[in-house]
Amino acid sequence: QVQLVESGGGLVQAGGSLRLSCVASGSISSIKTMGWYRQAPGKQRELVATITSGGSTNYADSVKGRFTTSRDSAGNTVYLQMNSLRPEETAGYYCNAVATASGASVQYGYWGLGTHVTVAS
Repeated sequence: QVQLVESGGGLVQAGGSLRLSCVASGSISSIKTMGWYRQAPGKQRELVATITSGGSTNYADSVKGRFTTSRDSAGNTVYLQMNSLRPEETAGYYCNAVATASGASVQYGYWGLGTHVTVAS
C-alpha cells in the first residue's frame, strides 16, 4: 500500500505564497508521477501540476508562471510552491501518485486526504 500525506495548507492573503508538501510512504516499488489537484466547494477536482520521475512537469494554464512543482532526490516527496495566490484558488489541494506497490505488477493512482488552502481577498 502507498500512503500520501499532504501538509502546508493554511490561510494566506491574496498575492501571498504557500508551499505544499506531500510525502509518499509505505511499500513502494516505484513512483512514476506525482502531482497536485484541487477541488473547490461545488466544483470538480482539477489538475494543478504534475511531475514525472524524470522531472518533466505539466501545469494547468491558470497557474503557469505562478506555481512550481518539484520532487526531492529520493522521489518520494513532491512540493508545490504557490505564488501570487488568488481568492478563487481557495480549495482543498490533493496529492496524487501513480505508483507501483511492492510485489505488485501494475500501477495504481493513490490520493492523499488533502490540505486546505484559503486565500483571503
